Amino acid sequence: MLDVHRLAVLRAVVETGSIQAAAANLGYTPSAISQHIAALQRETGTVLMERHGRGIRPTEAGRLLASHAGQIQTQIARAETALADLRAGRTRRLTVRYFATAGAVLIPPVIAEFNRRFPEVRVELRLGKGLTGEAADAEIMVLDDTVQVPVGLRAVHLLDDPFLAILPPGHALAAEEVIELGRLRGEPWIDNEWPTSVCRQTMLDACGAAGFSPNFVVEAHDYATAVAFVATGLGVTMVPRLALSTMPATTFTCVPVTRPAPVRSIFVVVKESTEGHPPLSAFLGLLREAAAAHR
Repeated sequence: MLDVHRLAVLRAVVETGSIQAAAANLGYTPSAISQHIAALQRETGTVLMERHGRGIRPTEAGRLLASHAGQIQTQIARAETALADLRAGRTRRLTVRYFATAGAVLIPPVIAEFNRRFPEVRVELRLGKGLTGEAADAEIMVLDDTVQVPVGLRAVHLLDDPFLAILPPGHALAAEEVIELGRLRGEPWIDNEWPTSVCRQTMLDACGAAGFSPNFVVEAHDYATAVAFVATGLGVTMVPRLALSTMPATTFTCVPVTRPAPVRSIFVVVKESTEGHPPLSAFLGLLREAAAAHR
């Protein structure tokens, strides 16, 4: 592995054009500079400087290595600055992972206000979960008892989002204020989530507790598509209340369900080590306010 300090010495020699000038700039003796260059040549197995008249000049390999040395020093300087900013709570970037409903409902007003308060911080929004190890400062997600939060992360509860029965126009139960879930036992159902999702499992568990398994006659992988099928009379489904505000203008009826009343719990997961940093702390505060407005 190349010595970063020796690379910096090589760069100084190449840029100044002499060992004496590099020594003066770096505060070394000319002998120390020569020793560093000789050691670097041994490490690389390549001649980096050659005699030229009474002075020296870099070989092609020397110029190439000096160029890379400059890039390395720039990256190190950026890393040191970023680390200093992080220690002081001054981050220039905030990475947030979210799921679709939260992105459509919770995130936009939060980001608008956050950008007003922290115009120097770039917010990067990424779709999908980050508990698998992908870097994120905050992860908005649905959690249940089956999801383990890794050490070093903390899950902060935002809100509980109840599921509602979505019925087609003119359905016999559309006028009910509340429906016992078991009364939907014999209905054709519209599936509305990917098979592995926590929300779909919550729906299935609720139906199981009511004594039946849904008879899925249509497969859809998002709420808007499922609701559109319901509106045509193909079947019924259940959708979290928060998602209804993202639905297109169409004809359907939503009714709360009971016995049981399925609910998904929405959390924001943050790193314990950075939770108190000003931008992230402000983002979390705004997110809690937005979630409170939808409880």
